[in-house]
Amino acid sequence: MQIDTPSPAPAGQEIDESLYSRQLYVLGKEAMLKMQTSNVLIIGLKGLGIEIAKNVALAGVKSLSLYDPAPVELKDLSTQFFLTEEDVGKPRAAVSAPRLAELNAYVPISVVDKIPEEQLAKYQVIVATDISIEEQVKINNFTHANDIKFIATDTRGLFGSVFVDFGPDFTIIDVNGEEPHSGIVSDIEADGTVSVLDDSRHGLQDGDYVKFSEVDGLDINNEQLFKVEALGPFAFRIGDVTKYGTYKKGGVYTQVKVPQKMSFQPLSEQLINPEFLIADFAKFDRPAQLHLGFQVLHQFNEKRGHFPRPFNQEDLNEFLHLAKNFAEQTKFADDLDEKLLTELAYQSTGDLPGMTAVFGGLVAQEVLKACSGKFSPIKQFMYFDSLESLPKGFPRNADNTKPINSRYDSQIAVFGLDFQQAVANSKTFLVGSGAIGCEMLKNWALMGLGSGPNGKITVTDNDTIEKSNLNRQFLFRPKDVGKDKSEVSTAAAIAMNPDLKGHIEAKNQKVGPDTEHIYDNAFWESLDFVTNALDNVDARTYVDRRCVFFNKALLESGTLGTKGNTQVVIPRLTESYSSSQDPPEKAIPLCTLRSFPNKIDHTIAWAKSLFQGYFTDAAENVNLYLSQPNYIEATLKQAGDVKGILESISDSLNDRPYTFEDCVKWARLEFEKKFSYDIKQLLFNFPADATTSTGAPFWSGAKRAPTPLVFDINNEVHFHFVVGAANLRAFNFGLKGDQGEPDKAFYNKVLSEVTIEPFEPRSDVKIQVNDEDPDPNAQQKIESDELQTLASSLPQPSTLAGFRLNPVEFEKDDDTNHHIEFITAASNARALNYQIEPADRQKTKFIAGRIIPAIATTTALVTGLVQLELYKVVDKRDVIEDYKNGFVNLALPFFGFSEPIASTKGKYNDKEFDVIWDRFRIDGDITLKELIDHFKEKEGLEITMLSYDVVLLYASFFPPKKTNERLPLKMSELIKTVKKQELESHVTTLVLEVCVDDLQGEDVEVPFIQINL
Repeated sequence: MQIDTPSPAPAGQEIDESLYSRQLYVLGKEAMLKMQTSNVLIIGLKGLGIEIAKNVALAGVKSLSLYDPAPVELKDLSTQFFLTEEDVGKPRAAVSAPRLAELNAYVPISVVDKIPEEQLAKYQVIVATDISIEEQVKINNFTHANDIKFIATDTRGLFGSVFVDFGPDFTIIDVNGEEPHSGIVSDIEADGTVSVLDDSRHGLQDGDYVKFSEVDGLDINNEQLFKVEALGPFAFRIGDVTKYGTYKKGGVYTQVKVPQKMSFQPLSEQLINPEFLIADFAKFDRPAQLHLGFQVLHQFNEKRGHFPRPFNQEDLNEFLHLAKNFAEQTKFADDLDEKLLTELAYQSTGDLPGMTAVFGGLVAQEVLKACSGKFSPIKQFMYFDSLESLPKGFPRNADNTKPINSRYDSQIAVFGLDFQQAVANSKTFLVGSGAIGCEMLKNWALMGLGSGPNGKITVTDNDTIEKSNLNRQFLFRPKDVGKDKSEVSTAAAIAMNPDLKGHIEAKNQKVGPDTEHIYDNAFWESLDFVTNALDNVDARTYVDRRCVFFNKALLESGTLGTKGNTQVVIPRLTESYSSSQDPPEKAIPLCTLRSFPNKIDHTIAWAKSLFQGYFTDAAENVNLYLSQPNYIEATLKQAGDVKGILESISDSLNDRPYTFEDCVKWARLEFEKKFSYDIKQLLFNFPADATTSTGAPFWSGAKRAPTPLVFDINNEVHFHFVVGAANLRAFNFGLKGDQGEPDKAFYNKVLSEVTIEPFEPRSDVKIQVNDEDPDPNAQQKIESDELQTLASSLPQPSTLAGFRLNPVEFEKDDDTNHHIEFITAASNARALNYQIEPADRQKTKFIAGRIIPAIATTTALVTGLVQLELYKVVDKRDVIEDYKNGFVNLALPFFGFSEPIASTKGKYNDKEFDVIWDRFRIDGDITLKELIDHFKEKEGLEITMLSYDVVLLYASFFPPKKTNERLPLKMSELIKTVKKQELESHVTTLVLEVCVDDLQGEDVEVPFIQINL
């Protein structure tokens, strides 16, 4: 049975970057092209199977086939998001396929009715879910013998397993996906000890390989690879180099990713002698127990029929008896953990969206590894459980875990009906409905979160859907491009679970100080917890502050390519999100950008700045000049590059283009200035043989001597600089540029008319050599007469009435607007100046656009981990050890979990308080005097200063008259008096910062004051 889908891309066709752009930065083009030649079969289309299929379809393979002829059951709706109640009784694969096909037009979806060996031979990767071990072994024996990659996976309640066999000779082209390290050599000794510049760590490990370029004195500047022995952060050894000559100077090392081989055993052997990947180091002994438990569970269920009913006591006794016998025969575990195996047995009929999301993301990534050879596979078994998620405040028993013929039966089997109702009556706020937000809503719809009579989900996102979102934000379809994310995602959640109708609300206002009248006190106080699905730190920290203020739990998560993290913020237990921050990004020194680049990152940053100056700042300066009467006078008084501002206005108005040909000529002259004249001036100041004050060569270490470029229209870099610059200048001036591909003959004709003046060096130009040195140009005083002359040369605004320029607003994802074309060409032209390896358009776009790499697999897994913590939040756990923060890297693969960091405690007058979560609460609008007296009498604290927002309300050093005037005022009146403005109508709480002295007269830190009006 073939499902009709749009025609797939022919083999070898270029990748659709507008769809796959964020994923390309994770996997790379080579891996993506390999995936496009892979046919994948997924067996079993319950929740786990469909989650894997969804992620694989979004990623893009040649084809995806589905096998599951079993009829849909109502309880499947607990985790299978493409099924509805109307599908009950129909074949799972057949009803799922057309909905799966909507995700990606490039991936044809087919349903197979049988899977004999001749059918299996068509696939490069086979994933088996929800089948017996006997069936797994039979299929795997065939795949192992025929170089077909095989993965078997199952989830049972809060337990999950995965087995991976990629054959006896699997090649990994890149074990971790990290950017290759490179750096500048400062010395190479005879024994092969390589030293790097003091301020840059080499980042290499034992066993890595490097190659060299630009080394003077040693004949190693080729593709020859050297194996690394790391000696410390700033040195490594490559072995004796005396046969290559004697090192003199210079050199750049570059790490080379060398393919690695990995050998896998078939399932039949691994069942007896398993190799485990540890998923949680706090549960080091669990894999052996679960390896035994899952096998016994398979045996037991085969005896009694495949999952016919929940376990009763008689079943459990028989199951544990089998487990003891199996343990004695196999020696997997010396001591059986009967409590663990009992939970596995009781939960074996349960199916949870959190666990299917975790294993669906994990296994889909293994499928992509199998197709592409990118990243390290699981070797070979991995078991994971989240027993900590079982509720403590909602006892489970045989009565409240039995089926009730509802879509939630698979969850009730694990948690019990009472807890399921607590989930349904929860009130939560989802901030963001992009990649993580879509996955959250899918999981919440399946678990019925907020669907009860007292439940509510509020979703907000102020963004609209773009084509590049469709690759990982799976609730959106091509027809939704341009619509509000929150509206579309909430509608999709209701379609998955109609119980949410009337219990989910979409908003499109950004959460921040400007919308506190919308998300007011009453709104925040109504919530049980908050979930962030944001992509920037500022928004995260704001939501975190709101959660701290209103004492609400916060579930935080994020992804970066194959890496993901989760954090739980619990009132009065843990630190908040804002308690710790990543170190700031290391800025590129200005002198490096201006004159001494040595990496492609430097030239891309320079090109982005050039783009901003040429096409945005210059146009905005012109518009200000033409619209503000005193603009010149104000500009002459300000600090900064006044001359540069005036010159940019002069260039735009006095040399205004009237035709596209004028724009082309301007672009050609700018090429000469930036890549020839400026370089020649630099070499005039510092000739190639220049030396420093100590006699050392000036051009050494991080400084590499540049070479001026000679324009050649047949050089693609040169040509595209002119094309990009000309079209962007035409946009500024409202002129018609190229329509479609540029006509090189046209450009050649126009450029032949351009006169290039010979370069004349200037002796007054000064260049900053090191970033720690003072900028010599900052010390130069530009004569006011020169500036006045420049200002007076500008045409009067009255002569240009109504004339305005169109500033360019940088947009990285539109391939027709010339933005990335210009930045790529400008960066690569400068790279050619400095003998730096150029970067392609994709890499330039990634760096210049500050794109966050993203892939659906990581997103699915991370949101699954969040759901496992959400259960604990609903259960109102008050022990910090019950919670887990997580970090994963699917490329390695690596899983790490830790307890959250406890919130900090403070003390005053022998009273302990929580620094983050405590505050002094006062109900009612009291006077300043009453507040001072209250602190003195109740807390033993003397207020020395009191402030609201940025306004000082009271200080002990105020003159008596000023103090006496303020003491009788109510706090709301005092704030209005001092700020000279009314409080906004939505303000019902006053937050006051306070400085106090304790009983000993010492200044002590205390919480803030919260006055509830």
